[in-house]
Amino acid sequence: MTSALSGELSMMVRRCLLTFKPFRLFVLGIGFFSLFFLMTSLGGQFPGRRPADSPFIVQAEESAGQESRGGLKKISDMLEVILRRVDALTKLGNSNDTSHRLEELSSALDRIQPLGTMVERIQALAQNMSDTAVKMEQILQRRSVTGSRDMDVPTRQCEIPKDPLFPDCSTKMDWMRARWTSDPCYSFYGVDGSDCSFLVYLSEVEWFCPPLPGRNQTTMPTPEPPPKQKAVFQFDVGPLLEQVGTRKESLNFMKKRIRMLAAQWASAARRLHDKLQTRRREQKRILVHVGFLTEESGDVFSPKVLKGGPLGEMVQWADILATLHVLGHRLKISVSLKELQQFLGAPPGRGSCPPTGPLPFDLIYTDYHGLKQMKQHMSLTLKKHKCHVRVIDTFGTEPAYNHEAYATQHGYRTNWGYWNLNSLQYMTMFPHTPDNSFMGFVVEEVNETERLSIQKNKVNNMAVVYGKDASMWKVTAFLLKGKDKFLELLHHHMEIHGTVYYDSQRPPQVPAFVKNHGLLPQHELQQVLRKAKLFIGFGFPYEGPAPLEAIANGCIFLQPMFNPPHSSFNHDFFKGKPTSRVVASQHPYAEQFIGRPHVLTMDFGNWTTFNDTIREIMELNVEPFVPHEFTCEGMLERVHAYIQNQDFCSPQKPFPSSSDSSSSWPGDPPSPFRLLPNSSALSWALSGSAQPSWPPLTALRVLASAPNHSCVKTCQEAGLICEPAFFHYINVKEAFTALNFVCEGVELEINHLLPAVPVEHKECHLQQDSLLFSCAGSSPKYTRLCPCRDYRRGQVALCGDCL
Repeated sequence: MTSALSGELSMMVRRCLLTFKPFRLFVLGIGFFSLFFLMTSLGGQFPGRRPADSPFIVQAEESAGQESRGGLKKISDMLEVILRRVDALTKLGNSNDTSHRLEELSSALDRIQPLGTMVERIQALAQNMSDTAVKMEQILQRRSVTGSRDMDVPTRQCEIPKDPLFPDCSTKMDWMRARWTSDPCYSFYGVDGSDCSFLVYLSEVEWFCPPLPGRNQTTMPTPEPPPKQKAVFQFDVGPLLEQVGTRKESLNFMKKRIRMLAAQWASAARRLHDKLQTRRREQKRILVHVGFLTEESGDVFSPKVLKGGPLGEMVQWADILATLHVLGHRLKISVSLKELQQFLGAPPGRGSCPPTGPLPFDLIYTDYHGLKQMKQHMSLTLKKHKCHVRVIDTFGTEPAYNHEAYATQHGYRTNWGYWNLNSLQYMTMFPHTPDNSFMGFVVEEVNETERLSIQKNKVNNMAVVYGKDASMWKVTAFLLKGKDKFLELLHHHMEIHGTVYYDSQRPPQVPAFVKNHGLLPQHELQQVLRKAKLFIGFGFPYEGPAPLEAIANGCIFLQPMFNPPHSSFNHDFFKGKPTSRVVASQHPYAEQFIGRPHVLTMDFGNWTTFNDTIREIMELNVEPFVPHEFTCEGMLERVHAYIQNQDFCSPQKPFPSSSDSSSSWPGDPPSPFRLLPNSSALSWALSGSAQPSWPPLTALRVLASAPNHSCVKTCQEAGLICEPAFFHYINVKEAFTALNFVCEGVELEINHLLPAVPVEHKECHLQQDSLLFSCAGSSPKYTRLCPCRDYRRGQVALCGDCL
């Protein structure tokens, strides 16, 4: 029976070889075989008598039946693949390659003997045909994309050109000869295995070889960028909600959040519209690729949305989407590699080749996962377009970790960082790292009616513990020894509530006196916080949005200080993160920028002080409070200013530097700086038009640090903020002179602490690599030059004149 069927199918294939048009007959033959296999495998489930001597008779074993059904499903799936590819194949006519494939098919069918190998052979055959069809479709697509561009070259031997301007051409040719079949994208661009096709690709698609003589280089003109349009505020979030979709539970969470804040976004947009008046805002084409939500990155967040997992990142991404939409920009949203590849115009394959055209976006917001995925799909062209990228980075990335070569040589290399971006392209959740841009998120505000209700209904002896996942309580127990003792002490004064997720079969390990509500929806959590007087943290999680939400609902946040402070040098949680930042409390922003009476930070190691502090909290009366920078309007202001003013793609305009140690400031006045009256700080002496900058140079204040002080600390102690964008202007000998340093010599070096003066020497050291300009970092060996600026009240990211 098997040999007869094999012979019949073989004859069918040979007939298809004679006339390729009725190729579907082959598929019909496979379908007939599948139907026959189904009927005989399922035996008595179909009417009619089974032939006793059929080789397909299934014995009584269940496993055999399951195997047959599994094989049938594989055949069915393969038939679907073949049918989808047939149309592409038929367009190509009787090509030699296709005929060869079908001859292989016929030969394979002739060799089929035992049933056990039948399914495997058909599976291999279908995969072979599918791969062939994919390749042919790619060729067709390439031909349609390249249009009139002729990828063929004269039928002559192509020699590798020896051009000193293209030193890597020969090496890349050797690589192409060995590896051009490793990715289908090379065939997409016309590579066929010949040296001539390699040279065409390496000169016209990539840039490693010079153009071949006789090739018309003007057949593919670079398309003109679309005309610039004015951005118009969008007061309706409905179109954004439709665009986000419902593909994942995490996206549903983000949609609910956007919908919940819709009214606040609309009113904030109207206020900012009035504030900006008639100022023109350019509309940007923006890709938002949320890399950590892609299946390829593991997407550990989506399954935990409803189980108490960390939601800080999704809160921030939801607010970023809302901000960009309300500001009136054109968005594309990607949460999969397929969408990313499509939006970037990447060719089919594994990402070894560059995209087919210019980057269709002005800005790309992504995260570290997304950045790696972009490198995978953009190949070497990512280097060209990195200036368009903004990386959402929760904890921040310092320049010493961002500079790949420097990080590798000096021990700053981690699993993240090392992307050689401008440090301001990293955008953080809190303004804890001035080397990076502060993106932030939004905390829902209460209206006047809700404010009065909160103050009226507060329960002075009610406390809520920070941490909604049982694992957070376990980490807390490790960070803070004697946690249960503190909870017992707190329990003597207050009723303790928790919002820890739990499965009905496995209750969480929390003390019995804690009233656990389980994981609550946002509106129910708000009701609990509006009644509670205290929101208490025991050290973990670090720097989340929950404390600000509690403060916005009238709670006092009590947190522990860390002694010694936590960092990547002494704590596992921070190890591997691209920052040396020292965290002295659970939520440094709340401690530094909000403080008393809303935030109390104390040493939990002193039980007497702890007891007294709880009594103090029960007597305090505070109103709901949200810092302006965490309101919808504050976030709109900040992101608007970034989009309209931050430009990392235009070459930095030259500024006189001391690359020649004998040079002096050529301008008039003789120095670009002047010493402020009754101060040790410098200001900018030139008119703003002479050196256009953002932030404007009128905000610049130059200070000398104490030894072993970072510029972050130096500026902070003066009530200012370190501004890395200003390093370019103070990296000159005149800055030292204006601060009364005597420079016996000026040296250019690569060090993230420069510009600086060594304590034990008289030389002045300037920074040679602009990627290493850093507010972070200190050494007892150096007195650093620090560029500081003022900031708007409640908006630390913007100077007084930055909006």
